[in-house]
Parts: sequence; structure tokens; C-alpha cells
Amino acid sequence: MNWINKLKEFARLLKLAISGKEQDYTKINIRRAIVLLSVPMILEMIMESLFAVVDIFFVGKLGEDAVATVGLTEAVVIIIYSIGVGISMAATAMISRRFGEKDYRTAGSTAFQLLIFGSIISIILGIIGWIYAKDILRLMGASPTVLKSGTNYTRIIFAGNTAIMLLFLINGAFRGAGLPHLAMRTLWLANGLNIILDPLLIFGIGNFTGLGLEGAAIATTTGRSIGVIYQLYHLFNSRHSLVILRENMIFQIKTIKKIISISAGGMGQFLIDSVAWIFLTRIVAEFGSSAVAGFTISFRILMFSLMPAWGLSAAAATLVGQNMGAFKIKRAKISVWLTAKYNAWFLGLVTLLYLLFGNVFASWFTPNEQVQEIAALGLKIIALGYIFFGIGMVMIQAFNGAGDTKTPTYINIGVFWFLEIPMAYFLAEYFDLGMLGIFISIAFCHSLHALVSLWFFRKGKWIETKV
Repeated sequence: MNWINKLKEFARLLKLAISGKEQDYTKINIRRAIVLLSVPMILEMIMESLFAVVDIFFVGKLGEDAVATVGLTEAVVIIIYSIGVGISMAATAMISRRFGEKDYRTAGSTAFQLLIFGSIISIILGIIGWIYAKDILRLMGASPTVLKSGTNYTRIIFAGNTAIMLLFLINGAFRGAGLPHLAMRTLWLANGLNIILDPLLIFGIGNFTGLGLEGAAIATTTGRSIGVIYQLYHLFNSRHSLVILRENMIFQIKTIKKIISISAGGMGQFLIDSVAWIFLTRIVAEFGSSAVAGFTISFRILMFSLMPAWGLSAAAATLVGQNMGAFKIKRAKISVWLTAKYNAWFLGLVTLLYLLFGNVFASWFTPNEQVQEIAALGLKIIALGYIFFGIGMVMIQAFNGAGDTKTPTYINIGVFWFLEIPMAYFLAEYFDLGMLGIFISIAFCHSLHALVSLWFFRKGKWIETKV
């Protein structure tokens, strides 16, 4: 009967997590706090990764050039994602610290400054991406057919990057405030619409013949834009502890500088990772469109399992930030160790699934046997480092939640630039391992990255970070 009672209690916790009742995460039981924070974040990330998988499923019906276009565009657009994630780190760190201090007025002012900063950057990037879309694809090694069919797709994705940027940073603010259910509902709305619009705009319905690859870009931009409208409604409706009031809508250069300081490290982390990703994609492009397509499919599937792990890790960031704001350092550390343990268990199970059924998963997304083979190889090799990935994710999020975004940046430079890229190139080209060499490099370097992050976390200098 004891296990039945535990199941009932867990079910009550799940219901509470999804319903979104606000909690004081500096006082409630830590395991309870992890569940309440991580469940909405996991569901949020599952929807994000589900959309990525569904999107590539529909695009895959248009052929390998279409998939290659998405892969090459994504390798560059991920820079925008990186900037958005970097700003969202500042949002989570600063707002979670203010919530730990119970300074809700300053939290609202910070949220307004984040909106200003993110909007300006995204508009500049959107203009650049629209003008140079074809040059970007050419630089990434796109074939003539990809350049012809994919340029408009790339333009539309860049034009809609403001929605991407705001989606990231506002959700970061919601998580920092302990409102993960709002971040969850935002992505479920945005990506749910994407999933519905994707086949309609790509293939058409009735007399509408569809827009092909451009339809996929329009579906994505439309869904994300509506998601941002939903976020803004909740930021301004005064129903939550995090609210932007008229008194908050004053430009504060001091706060902007603090956002830049913290987000610079966050941007650096992901820009470094993104540049490494671009170089890896460029190396892959040397092996042809089938290799790019297989590489893209494998990573879309891998992201499906990593997104829930990121969701669980994000709980650590909020718990670290709020507990540091309340001067409860020991509680912050315990939160990190417990979350890391849960993440390692989860990704250990996922590893077994990919090793056993990698070929089956790959076959769902393309009829091309060569592409299937490459995608399945990527799933099986990269998953070998998944347990390390799970621990490393939590350590990085702990640094970011504390506002120490610089330590992960230095780790990324050392591992991804000075080791992963050269290792991938030499294994693929000089040792003639091709795609196998690239996948080995990714699995090894991300595992090493996790171990280095763990070592720095144990040193404890992140505790001294001021936000």
C-alpha cells in the first residue's frame, strides 16, 4: 500500500506542477521543488523537440535537398538561438535572484529591459539574414539545387527571428520567477500551431496547392509569433508575481549593462557551441547532401530526447538562483546534485533505446537507405556519451542560474573549438572514418565537457557570483 500512496502523491504533484500554482522554492521540500519546476519544463521541451521531429518528417517528404536546406539554415540560425538563449540565461539568473530576495518590483523592471534589449538585437539580425540569405547558404557549402530551392526558406526564417528571440528570453524570465507552467503553455501553443500548419502550408489542402519548403518556414514563424503574443499577455496582465507595470517601463541603462554582462557569457557559451556546430556541418557537407540529411535527421531525433533532459536541468538553474538570493547556498548545492542524479538515470535509459532501435527510428524520417544508415550511426555513437551529457547539463545550468556564465564559456572554447573541431576533421578526413569520425568526436568531446564542468562546479567559485 505504501507504493500506492507514493504514486498518488506523485500524481498530485504532477497535477499541481501543470496547474501552475506559484510556490516559494526557497522553502519547500527540494525533491518536491524539482518535480514542480521540472515537469512543466520537461513538457515544454518535449513539445519543442516534438515539433523539430515532426517538421523534419514533413520536410523529408520534399526530398534530401529540402532536408539539407533546413540543416544548413539551422546551422546558422542556431546563432540566433544562441543569442536568445544567452539573454534568457540573464533573465533566469537575474529574475530568480530577485525572487529569492522577494524584490518583485525590480524583477518587473528587469523583464522590461530584457524585452528592449532582445528586440533591438533580433531586428538587426533579421535584416542581415534577409539580405544575405543566399550568401549564407553558399558559404555553408550548399549545392546549386539547394541554393535555388532553399533561399526563400532561409529568408523567412531570418525575418521571423524576433519571435524566436522573444520566445527564448521571456520563457527564461518565467522560469526564473518560478512560473514554468507559463513557459510550457507558450511552447505548447506555438509549436502545436506549427505542427498543425506545417502539412497544410507545405502540401496544401483542397484547392490550395501548398507552398513547399517556404510553407514550413511560414508555419514556424506564425506559430512562434502567436506564442510571443501569449507571453506578453501574461507579462502585462498583473495576475502573476512577475508583472511589467507602467512604473517598470523606464529605460534603465544600469540594468541593460548588467543584462549585457551576464548574457555575454551565455551568448558566448552557445555561440562557441554554435560555431563549432557550423564547422561540423561544413565538414559534413563535404560528404554530400545525403550526409547532411542524415546528420540533420539524427540530431533532430537526438534533440527529442535531450530536450526533456534540458528541462530537468533548467530546474536546477531556478533553484540555484532563488536559493542564492535567499542566501541558502547548501540548499542550492543539494538541488544540483539531486537533479544531476535524476538526469543521468533518464538519459541512461534513452541510451539503451538508441542502441537497440536506432535503425528503426532513422527509417521513420526518410526512405533513402543511405540517409537512414548515416542517421542511425549518429544515434548509436553519440548516445554512448548520454549519461555524461545528463550530468554536464545540470552543472552548466547551475553555473548559469548563479549568474556565472563565463565559466561555461571558457569550457566551451577549450573543448569545442580546440578539440572537437580538429578531432572531427582529422578523424573524418585524415583517418578516413568519414561520418563515423565526426560522430565519435561529438560523443567524446561532449562527455569530456561534462567532466570538466563537474570539476569546476566542485571548486565552488560560482557561489561568489554577484547578480
